[in-house]
Amino acid sequence: MNGHGRVQPMSVEQIVEQAENFEYNPLVPFKHWSRSAGTLIKEAEIYDHEGNEQQAYLLLFRHARLILDKLPTHPEARSKENDIVLQHLRKDVLRNISKLEKLRPRINKRYDRCQAILKERSQAKAANTQALAASRRVSADAQTLRGHSSPPLDSGLTHSSEALTAGDNRDLAVKLAHKEIRRRATARKATRQTGITQEDEQERRTAGVWGDWEEALTKDKDSIDQDTLGKDMHNVRMQVNRSKPEALQQGGSRPAVENQKSHILYPSVPQKSVRGQQAYSYSSPDQTSEDLRASHAASSPPQRPSKTPNNLVEDSLPQRPNKEAITHTSSTSRSDTASPVPQDLKPSTFTFQSSAYLENGTPLRTIFLPPDLRHRFLSIALPNTKSNLETCGILCGTLISNALFISKLVIPEQKSTSDTCETVNESDLFDYIDGEDLMILGWIHTHPTQTCFMSSRDLHTHSGYQVMMPESIAIVCAPSKGDWGVFRLTDPPGMKSVLNCTQSGLFHPHAESNIYTDALRPGHVYEAKGLEFDVVDMRH
Repeated sequence: MNGHGRVQPMSVEQIVEQAENFEYNPLVPFKHWSRSAGTLIKEAEIYDHEGNEQQAYLLLFRHARLILDKLPTHPEARSKENDIVLQHLRKDVLRNISKLEKLRPRINKRYDRCQAILKERSQAKAANTQALAASRRVSADAQTLRGHSSPPLDSGLTHSSEALTAGDNRDLAVKLAHKEIRRRATARKATRQTGITQEDEQERRTAGVWGDWEEALTKDKDSIDQDTLGKDMHNVRMQVNRSKPEALQQGGSRPAVENQKSHILYPSVPQKSVRGQQAYSYSSPDQTSEDLRASHAASSPPQRPSKTPNNLVEDSLPQRPNKEAITHTSSTSRSDTASPVPQDLKPSTFTFQSSAYLENGTPLRTIFLPPDLRHRFLSIALPNTKSNLETCGILCGTLISNALFISKLVIPEQKSTSDTCETVNESDLFDYIDGEDLMILGWIHTHPTQTCFMSSRDLHTHSGYQVMMPESIAIVCAPSKGDWGVFRLTDPPGMKSVLNCTQSGLFHPHAESNIYTDALRPGHVYEAKGLEFDVVDMRH
């Protein structure tokens, strides 16, 4: 469910085909899918604001498919609590129908214009080729024919932005993030000062009401009619001529779902008022760890790997991907080689290209990580570390110019042992994250005495994050070893293996040896010197 860099315009039919190409697993808890739905709308709003209508349409259509076709079949959907959630999610789809209707003709017009220009270029090239073949003149006349120019491709045919590589433009990324994050914070403050409540603001953000923060809130108090909703979505699908009409009527035919409970342990988060939270603001230091990516540029999607069985025994540790250990001496990062940073920075002006790929070839957006974040986290965790207790935190941030920026470290209320760390409750943390217009981009935790690796419990915990966002990362800090790592599950085979795992017990082996991989060296995560972040400690 991720974005792409600058691409040639696609038709609505092509966009819908991509939107429907996502994997739904009913063993993933309902709450994670409902959070994923909210994330899709947040991303769609940002892409639309930045002028990327193509990606906004894709995400909104995918959201509708998830809510109307998939979630009603979930084993947990029939509970009273989840049925209420599903009704609210359907209301989101109903409100987004009008947005899809507005985007559809603009997208198709842009695609048709592009195809017309490409056809004109092809015809001109063919005419030149025929003229050259018929002509025996090798010099003047042939040179004249070669000089015939084809019409330029209109920059408005695509999402007109400059494509950038993450590694060479970290300084620009930091400046862009600082300006945009502050702009959004100022706009949110202005919106709330007009008397709009946080609840109404959240409804506006997640219910398809588009525009800038400072615009007046538009409320839609129409009641939900499932038949009307099905007809509206049916009309959208008929207009793009992709699927059978009955697919979205009455929720569509429901495939058989195995009535099986998952033994996966997912993270929970604190039930505590954020009024008492402690907030800190930090800037990253002048130095970052050495960049090792030069020889690992992601120039093309990787081949799908073969699954290799791993003969793990019960007491063995999962194999950790190769990675250099951190030293106590900071190393200086390679300076950016991009052109000077423009003065007028706008997110719509730039698009950060995908910097890595999943094992199945799906591109991953870049995550920019403040280098000082782990140091600050370790200082917060120090009392627990001295007592041989784990500590965890939530990595939050936002989407800007097709890249993800970690801008806030939230320390939830938690219960810890030497080998585990569990956050308690969820609602208040999610209320805080939604109220600040943040996205969950991963988590960070300590191994007080153990080495740096992903335990089986860590793998199950992280699968919940990676379902919500494929780019989600897990940072593991091993302070007693002076080591740390940034990881993600492989896909395949890691995600399927963990999500389908029904083994009981706190720690257990998995068959695959390549179940997780490094996300920093190489990968889609880049440390960005100077990237600011806040710390919110909800334990106090």
